[in-house]
Amino acid sequence: MSTATIAPEPVDPGGRHPEASRRDRVVPAPIPFARLLDVELRKMFDTRSGFWLVASIGILAAVASAAVIIFTPGEQLSYEAFATAVGIPMAVILPMIAVLAVSSEWSQRTALTTFTLVPGRGRVIAAKGLLTVVLGAVSMLLALGVGALGNLLGTAIAGVDPVWGLTPAVLAQTVLAQVIGMLMGFTLGTLFRSSPTAIVGYFVYAMVLPTISNTLVMVNDWWRENGDWLDLNWTSTRLFDSGMTGEAWAQLGVTSLIWLIVPLLIGLRLTMRSEIK
Repeated sequence: MSTATIAPEPVDPGGRHPEASRRDRVVPAPIPFARLLDVELRKMFDTRSGFWLVASIGILAAVASAAVIIFTPGEQLSYEAFATAVGIPMAVILPMIAVLAVSSEWSQRTALTTFTLVPGRGRVIAAKGLLTVVLGAVSMLLALGVGALGNLLGTAIAGVDPVWGLTPAVLAQTVLAQVIGMLMGFTLGTLFRSSPTAIVGYFVYAMVLPTISNTLVMVNDWWRENGDWLDLNWTSTRLFDSGMTGEAWAQLGVTSLIWLIVPLLIGLRLTMRSEIK
């Protein structure tokens, strides 16, 4: 008569049953969103490209302020002149940071590491998006501050009284215009997930499309009458003026929906579903 041998069930090194070990295992807490913000903020500027983009903003702001002081007659010096001169390089460079914040994850092949450490892609993208908005607002406030210092220094050198022609409403609209530009860079980054393609796409949006729109205004009656409802560049440019009407705000909302919100939703869906390699 043969004897059947029953092997004992395996136990963990602590002598506990495997099922009990699994039940007692502590589930780690999710990474706090504040830590994600800190990490993503450092990732924006820790690379050589990010560092030199930020450095170039400071260099160009100083150069722009000096150029206004040197080449503008004393009686024409104003806060608006300095703020505009400083804001121009920021309006060009800062959207590149927003582009790279998203697209570099794929272009530099860090997406696998990022989304392994934080499997919820939405939390990472939300952190990048929030930082994009905050960076756009803070950078424009800094530009306005540098413009104020330049105005005080320039008028003191020229021996004239400083002119402060911008109202708080126009200043707030200027910040909004900068944020829209940053969000456009962020949108293109999520849509293409390729740094060169997204950067080229931004310059097409910022430089090529306005030229086409201006040409259509001159040759096409329908576009001359209705183009304001389709051209985001034009409607956002009017934020720098004090004459924003209710219709102008409505046109800004419609063009933002067409050029910003819808492409961003498409880009977010693609980002959430794209294969990570």
